[in-house]
Amino acid sequence: MSAFASRHFQPFSGQDIRTLIQAQARLRASHPYLVWRPFTGPRRVWTYAQFAEALARFAAGLHARGVRPGDRVLVHLDNCPEAILAWFGCAWMGAVAVTTNARSSADELRYFAEHAAVVGGITQPRFAALVAQACPGLRWLAVTRTDNGDDAGAAAPSAADAFEAIDADPATLPARAHDPLAPFSVQYTSGTTSRPKGVLWTHANALWGARINATHEGLRADDIHMVTLPLFHTNAQAYSMLATLWAGATAVVNPRFSASRFWPVSLEEGCTWASVIGFIPRALMDQPVPEHRYRLWGTGVCEPPTDARYRVKTLGWWGMTETITHGTLGLIDLPNAPLSMGLPAPEYGIRILVDGREALPGETGDFQVKGVRGLSLFAEYLDNPQATADAFDAEGWFHTGDRVTLGENGWLYFADRSKDMLKVGGENVAASEIERVIMTVPGVVEAAVVGQRHPMLDEVPVAFVRGGPPDAEGRAALARAVAAACAATLAGFKQPREVRVVDELPRSTLEKINKAALRRQLADEG
Repeated sequence: MSAFASRHFQPFSGQDIRTLIQAQARLRASHPYLVWRPFTGPRRVWTYAQFAEALARFAAGLHARGVRPGDRVLVHLDNCPEAILAWFGCAWMGAVAVTTNARSSADELRYFAEHAAVVGGITQPRFAALVAQACPGLRWLAVTRTDNGDDAGAAAPSAADAFEAIDADPATLPARAHDPLAPFSVQYTSGTTSRPKGVLWTHANALWGARINATHEGLRADDIHMVTLPLFHTNAQAYSMLATLWAGATAVVNPRFSASRFWPVSLEEGCTWASVIGFIPRALMDQPVPEHRYRLWGTGVCEPPTDARYRVKTLGWWGMTETITHGTLGLIDLPNAPLSMGLPAPEYGIRILVDGREALPGETGDFQVKGVRGLSLFAEYLDNPQATADAFDAEGWFHTGDRVTLGENGWLYFADRSKDMLKVGGENVAASEIERVIMTVPGVVEAAVVGQRHPMLDEVPVAFVRGGPPDAEGRAALARAVAAACAATLAGFKQPREVRVVDELPRSTLEKINKAALRRQLADEG
């Protein structure tokens, strides 16, 4: 097979997301696929048959609005059933859902909408004014009736503007071939350039994510998957929703993670599986651990010390939006190396390079992945052929930007990210994105953003700025101006927790700012 997937010779030839959903609707018609557990409002359930019917009606409703296969639709929502119906429903009719971080600023939304050339948008009352102001080119904007189950009051949409109005007879939807390489969805992910890149998945990517994630996680039809992570992100989309769909299991979707609700909802629904990120086990420490039914949790490291407290085995893994599933994974039925990110997944080529050679045990190097674009790796960075080309070497290895340590017996350990990438509460943040905003502030000469360790969020951004008047009052004013510019332009989790105005910045080779020295400074300060 070539470096790009073939329509005619691959595991999903002649298939798309509709074939999987329709198959499960026939096989598991009355079995719950989606259970919605809002903080307020009633619990709701969609069986597989009901889910397929809802998607078909939504797809026909999009067509009635003039949306055509290949058109892109902005989906700007916190966790709610409409986020899932919109994501799958766009793909059902051949449109491409562009799922965006619900905490995005107006500047970020404007960029997403313009770069993706979206034709319409779906949001909720809390964000409706923001989306309308940031995305004036939308032909239409549909708004959910509630804010993730919470009463929207006067902000609730009219009947014509409501999400439910995207509805029509499925018989009116034109026939469309099942093309696995048709575009499926786009996620914007932070990179080392000044603007996020749109990661384009095909339908084959989505089916790959469904099948391989279900296999990696050992999901069964009787599993009940707890979903608390954001639905605009790969983790919840692929590790949870797609994997659950392939297995014929049930997904219990929550508006967001809540430490006080995690165990009660888990017990009431009988949850057996959960994808978590690092802060979740820490946040649950103050909650009593009940007798639960969980078989496995999945997160970034295998078998952390908290497993003993929660009486569950944690499966470590590594993955990213571009890989759709896990490139490394722990073993379900055998012991794993504690705190490792597992072993190389058999579906990918994995290597660690140190100065151009393969790493030896104990060495840390650049982590690279080999797969098939459009199938096991993303299709492209949307409308950015240069960024796509730059992500791969001449042999087709994808450069992840992460650094990994090779342990004994093949176990892998995450070391760090490329120097300009931060991980803030599970969100990838490019330092260059923040620096771009800081450099627009009058008086700023140079800026460097690095991560500082944080007990709950892994790390938070800290900005070092050179410029402005030399006196204390002038420095304080510049720091306030920088903070205000970031607050006006960036999502909350991207905003620096501290702005330090300094006389000089440490330098490395070729007079580049030595960010390693800044990180060491923050680490030494505790």
